[in-house]
Amino acid sequence: MGLFGWLTRKPDAGEVRAWREAWSQAVASLDAGALPTLDAGLRRQPPIADDIEVEEEMLDGLRQLLEVEGELAAARLPVVDTTHRVVGADRCHFSAPVSVPDDPAQPTGRLLLTSARAVFAGGARTPALPWHRVSEIVQTGRDLIFVLGPAGDGEGQRFRCNSFAEALCGAAIAQHLIRQARGPRL
Repeated sequence: MGLFGWLTRKPDAGEVRAWREAWSQAVASLDAGALPTLDAGLRRQPPIADDIEVEEEMLDGLRQLLEVEGELAAARLPVVDTTHRVVGADRCHFSAPVSVPDDPAQPTGRLLLTSARAVFAGGARTPALPWHRVSEIVQTGRDLIFVLGPAGDGEGQRFRCNSFAEALCGAAIAQHLIRQARGPRL
Protein backbone atom coordinates (compact mmCIF):
# COMPACT_ATOMS: atom_id res chain seq x y z
CA MET A 1 0.00 0.00 0.00
CA GLY A 2 2.99 2.29 0.41
CA LEU A 3 3.78 4.91 2.98
CA PHE A 4 0.81 7.15 2.21
CA GLY A 5 -1.45 4.58 0.60
CA TRP A 6 -3.78 4.55 3.59
CA LEU A 7 -4.55 8.22 2.96
CA THR A 8 -6.03 7.47 -0.44
CA ARG A 9 -7.57 4.11 0.47
CA LYS A 10 -11.32 3.97 -0.05
CA PRO A 11 -13.37 2.62 2.88
CA ASP A 12 -14.55 -0.94 2.40
CA ALA A 13 -18.32 -1.49 2.76
CA GLY A 14 -17.53 -5.03 3.93
CA GLU A 15 -15.66 -3.66 6.96
CA VAL A 16 -18.67 -1.56 7.98
CA ARG A 17 -20.97 -4.53 7.45
CA ALA A 18 -18.68 -6.78 9.55
CA TRP A 19 -18.53 -4.17 12.32
CA ARG A 20 -22.32 -3.85 12.35
CA GLU A 21 -22.74 -7.64 12.46
CA ALA A 22 -20.34 -7.80 15.43
CA TRP A 23 -22.34 -5.01 17.09
CA SER A 24 -25.63 -6.86 16.47
CA GLN A 25 -24.18 -10.01 18.02
CA ALA A 26 -22.97 -8.02 21.05
CA VAL A 27 -26.45 -6.50 21.46
CA ALA A 28 -28.18 -9.88 21.14
CA SER A 29 -25.86 -11.56 23.64
CA LEU A 30 -25.41 -8.50 25.90
CA ASP A 31 -21.65 -8.97 25.54
CA ALA A 32 -19.82 -6.22 27.43
CA GLY A 33 -16.56 -7.87 26.42
CA ALA A 34 -17.17 -6.82 22.82
CA LEU A 35 -17.05 -3.10 23.67
CA PRO A 36 -13.23 -2.68 23.49
CA THR A 37 -13.02 -4.52 20.14
CA LEU A 38 -15.93 -2.55 18.66
CA ASP A 39 -14.47 0.72 19.93
CA ALA A 40 -11.03 -0.11 18.53
CA GLY A 41 -12.65 -0.90 15.19
CA LEU A 42 -13.99 2.65 15.05
CA ARG A 43 -10.74 4.29 16.21
CA ARG A 44 -8.37 2.55 13.83
CA GLN A 45 -6.58 4.32 11.00
CA PRO A 46 -7.61 4.43 8.30
CA PRO A 47 -11.22 4.49 9.49
CA ILE A 48 -13.65 1.80 8.36
CA ALA A 49 -15.81 4.50 6.75
CA ASP A 50 -15.67 8.15 5.78
CA ASP A 51 -18.26 8.94 8.45
CA ILE A 52 -18.60 6.73 11.52
CA GLU A 53 -21.13 8.91 13.36
CA VAL A 54 -23.88 6.28 13.11
CA GLU A 55 -21.56 3.52 14.33
CA GLU A 56 -20.45 5.70 17.26
CA GLU A 57 -24.13 6.20 18.14
CA MET A 58 -24.67 2.45 17.89
CA LEU A 59 -21.75 1.79 20.24
CA ASP A 60 -23.09 4.34 22.72
CA GLY A 61 -26.47 2.60 22.52
CA LEU A 62 -24.83 -0.74 23.39
CA ARG A 63 -23.12 0.85 26.41
CA GLN A 64 -26.41 2.29 27.65
CA LEU A 65 -28.24 -0.99 26.99
CA LEU A 66 -25.70 -2.89 29.11
CA GLU A 67 -26.23 -0.42 31.96
CA VAL A 68 -30.03 -0.73 31.75
CA GLU A 69 -29.87 -4.53 31.52
CA GLY A 70 -27.66 -4.58 34.63
CA GLU A 71 -30.26 -2.56 36.51
CA LEU A 72 -33.12 -4.73 35.24
CA ALA A 73 -31.26 -7.90 36.22
CA ALA A 74 -31.01 -6.48 39.73
CA ALA A 75 -34.80 -5.84 39.64
CA ARG A 76 -34.28 -2.06 39.52
CA LEU A 77 -36.53 -0.48 36.93
CA PRO A 78 -35.69 3.13 36.12
CA VAL A 79 -38.26 5.63 37.34
CA VAL A 80 -38.93 8.75 35.27
CA ASP A 81 -40.52 11.68 37.03
CA THR A 82 -43.24 13.04 34.80
CA THR A 83 -46.41 14.99 35.30
CA HIS A 84 -47.73 14.07 31.86
CA ARG A 85 -51.46 13.53 32.17
CA VAL A 86 -51.48 10.36 30.00
CA VAL A 87 -49.39 8.60 32.65
CA GLY A 88 -52.09 9.11 35.27
CA ALA A 89 -51.46 7.07 38.41
CA ASP A 90 -48.99 4.72 36.69
CA ARG A 91 -45.30 4.76 37.45
CA CYS A 92 -43.31 5.85 34.37
CA HIS A 93 -40.16 3.86 33.55
CA PHE A 94 -39.14 5.30 30.17
CA SER A 95 -39.77 8.45 28.17
CA ALA A 96 -38.34 9.30 24.76
CA PRO A 97 -39.24 11.50 21.80
CA VAL A 98 -40.54 9.39 18.91
CA SER A 99 -42.45 9.60 15.67
CA VAL A 100 -45.03 7.24 14.21
CA PRO A 101 -43.70 6.58 10.70
CA ASP A 102 -46.60 4.38 9.58
CA ASP A 103 -49.22 7.05 10.27
CA PRO A 104 -49.86 9.19 7.15
CA ALA A 105 -49.42 12.35 9.27
CA GLN A 106 -46.21 10.93 10.86
CA PRO A 107 -46.92 12.62 14.18
CA THR A 108 -44.18 13.20 16.72
CA GLY A 109 -44.54 13.02 20.47
CA ARG A 110 -43.31 10.99 23.44
CA LEU A 111 -43.33 7.28 24.02
CA LEU A 112 -43.95 6.61 27.69
CA LEU A 113 -43.54 3.14 29.14
CA THR A 114 -45.45 2.85 32.38
CA SER A 115 -46.13 0.08 34.84
CA ALA A 116 -49.39 -0.69 33.01
CA ARG A 117 -48.90 0.20 29.37
CA ALA A 118 -46.99 1.85 26.55
CA VAL A 119 -48.55 5.12 25.52
CA PHE A 120 -47.80 7.63 22.77
CA ALA A 121 -48.48 11.24 23.67
CA GLY A 122 -48.63 13.27 20.50
CA GLY A 123 -50.57 13.80 17.32
CA ALA A 124 -54.32 13.65 17.12
CA ARG A 125 -54.69 10.37 18.99
CA THR A 126 -52.96 8.75 21.93
CA PRO A 127 -52.79 4.99 21.44
CA ALA A 128 -52.29 3.03 24.65
CA LEU A 129 -50.97 -0.51 24.51
CA PRO A 130 -51.57 -2.38 27.77
CA TRP A 131 -48.78 -4.86 28.55
CA HIS A 132 -51.14 -7.84 28.67
CA ARG A 133 -51.97 -7.23 24.98
CA VAL A 134 -48.37 -6.86 23.78
CA SER A 135 -46.93 -10.22 22.79
CA GLU A 136 -43.52 -9.09 21.58
CA ILE A 137 -41.21 -6.10 21.22
CA VAL A 138 -39.12 -5.96 18.07
CA GLN A 139 -36.24 -3.49 17.95
CA THR A 140 -34.76 -2.88 14.54
CA GLY A 141 -32.44 0.05 14.02
CA ARG A 142 -34.05 3.03 15.74
CA ASP A 143 -37.54 1.50 15.50
CA LEU A 144 -39.55 -0.19 18.23
CA ILE A 145 -42.41 -2.39 17.09
CA PHE A 146 -45.01 -3.41 19.65
CA VAL A 147 -46.62 -6.61 18.33
CA LEU A 148 -50.08 -7.21 19.75
CA GLY A 149 -51.03 -10.65 20.99
CA PRO A 150 -53.71 -13.09 19.83
CA ALA A 151 -56.55 -10.60 20.27
CA GLY A 152 -54.72 -8.21 17.95
CA ASP A 153 -54.00 -10.97 15.40
CA GLY A 154 -50.36 -9.90 15.06
CA GLU A 155 -51.11 -6.23 14.53
CA GLY A 156 -48.50 -3.84 15.74
CA GLN A 157 -47.53 -0.29 16.38
CA ARG A 158 -44.17 1.09 15.26
CA PHE A 159 -42.41 4.00 16.90
CA ARG A 160 -39.21 5.57 15.57
CA CYS A 161 -36.81 6.74 18.26
CA ASN A 162 -34.24 9.48 17.75
CA SER A 163 -31.28 7.31 18.74
CA PHE A 164 -30.14 3.71 18.93
CA ALA A 165 -29.75 4.09 22.71
CA GLU A 166 -33.41 5.06 23.11
CA ALA A 167 -34.55 2.18 20.90
CA LEU A 168 -32.34 -0.42 22.62
CA CYS A 169 -33.13 0.72 26.17
CA GLY A 170 -36.82 1.18 25.40
CA ALA A 171 -37.00 -2.37 24.03
CA ALA A 172 -35.24 -3.80 27.10
CA ILE A 173 -37.52 -1.96 29.52
CA ALA A 174 -40.66 -2.86 27.54
CA GLN A 175 -39.68 -6.55 27.47
CA HIS A 176 -39.12 -6.45 31.23
CA LEU A 177 -42.53 -4.84 31.78
CA ILE A 178 -44.21 -7.47 29.57
CA ARG A 179 -42.61 -10.27 31.61
CA GLN A 180 -43.75 -8.55 34.81
CA ALA A 181 -47.31 -8.26 33.50
CA ARG A 182 -47.40 -11.95 32.68
CA GLY A 183 -46.28 -12.85 36.19
CA PRO A 184 -44.20 -15.79 37.28
CA ARG A 185 -44.30 -18.91 35.13
CA LEU A 186 -45.39 -22.12 36.79
